[in-house]
Amino acid sequence: MSQLTTLDATFLHAETSTTHAHIAGLGVLDTTTCPEGRLRVSDLVRLVRDRAHLAARPLRQRLVQVPFSLDCPYWEDDPDFDPARHIFEIALPAPGGERQLADAVAMLHERPLDRAHPLWELVLIQGLEGGRTAVYVKAHHAAIDGVMAAETIAALLDLSPEPRELPADDAERAVAPGMLTRLGTGLLKTALYPVRSVGAVVRAAPYLDEIPVVSGIPGVGLMTHALRRDDLPKVSRENAPPTPFNLPIGRRRSVACGELDLAEIKEIRKALGGSVNDVIMALCATALRQWLDKRGALPDRPLIAGVPVSLRKGDDDADAANAVSIMTVPLATHLAGPAERYDAVRRDLDLVKRRFVASSGSWVTGLAELMPQPLAAPFARLAMQAAQPLSVRPINLIVSNVPGPQFPLFLGGARVLGYYPISVVTDISGGVNITVFSYDGKVDIGIVACRDLVPEPSELIDHLSDAMDELRSLSRA
Repeated sequence: MSQLTTLDATFLHAETSTTHAHIAGLGVLDTTTCPEGRLRVSDLVRLVRDRAHLAARPLRQRLVQVPFSLDCPYWEDDPDFDPARHIFEIALPAPGGERQLADAVAMLHERPLDRAHPLWELVLIQGLEGGRTAVYVKAHHAAIDGVMAAETIAALLDLSPEPRELPADDAERAVAPGMLTRLGTGLLKTALYPVRSVGAVVRAAPYLDEIPVVSGIPGVGLMTHALRRDDLPKVSRENAPPTPFNLPIGRRRSVACGELDLAEIKEIRKALGGSVNDVIMALCATALRQWLDKRGALPDRPLIAGVPVSLRKGDDDADAANAVSIMTVPLATHLAGPAERYDAVRRDLDLVKRRFVASSGSWVTGLAELMPQPLAAPFARLAMQAAQPLSVRPINLIVSNVPGPQFPLFLGGARVLGYYPISVVTDISGGVNITVFSYDGKVDIGIVACRDLVPEPSELIDHLSDAMDELRSLSRA
């Protein structure tokens, strides 16, 4: 039996009619390596049934609510768990190209998950050009973060078309406490909230200048510097500039996928200095600059990107679905020169990372603990609704870089040719999200956006390719 943390529950509270807090991935498969040359729903149902115990919480556990929302929900094994409830199949219209696939994934990503059952869904997509097949899989962020998502997917994958030997399923089935116990524990925690909130404030106070918007309040910087007694240089925490994708989002989504060569990125890194992540962030800065400039909407100061960072430390965080924080990083989109822009991205990332290490990223969890649970959901929704009218823009978008395995993997015997992450957009974090995943010699790019604000995110994929050409030329100059 385990319970959601306050941070886990925040992803439930943040959902509205236009915001769904699930993360997903699109795998493109070569099924010629399957035993029968194709992958069927029945194959995936059997695969999940056989391996659900390797990733129990995301796959077979459901939410159990606390009366009157007095406390965070609990997880328990769904007594009626059946993978067939979660696995579906669709076929693309001809010709089954990138546009048809992207439109299908966007529609799938618009659908919320059913909270009465384990919070995941898998869709087998047939009819891709070239005889390929795709798999779209999503899970709720309350149940899983990026690292746990990779571990869950790994439970379903093999190193060859032949399945590996599996350990026995000898785990005890998790059962949530009874309703009266949940109610009593919730009442006790509510009564103790004033004491716990003081502790949360004490833990968060030294790092308030890491929190977007809060850091801009007069005196916060001086107070946090005095509490920490460190000599780290200051980072500008201005409100993010307005852009066409920082407006209220709608219900519909648009999706685009692409890829870059990892070896080329490493060559650029070697020539220009920095890390692979520096190169990827610089590529994103250039692509966003081109997209905004094309629309006459390029701000005269940097965009602000939210960069998720895993805080997971082995078994210490095994009970938490989310062990994650976020860095706010300036992207030098306002600089016209490629060399100047690249150097600025490197410098800003290095500064932000040094400050982040000093704070351990604990402010995200501390912030989640400040609100009593009975008020957490309405407060989260109120904050989402109030952000736009008050012109509160802590960040412009999320940019995430997830390192993956550099060797081929197989799903039910089918070789995974590429894996494209599809994440979350919100009114607070912006109407576009760029996530990249390195796999088998490539950097696979997944972009999701609000269709009302960014109807063709494939333009950003094209601009990323242009940005790669620009950095390649710079590295060879």
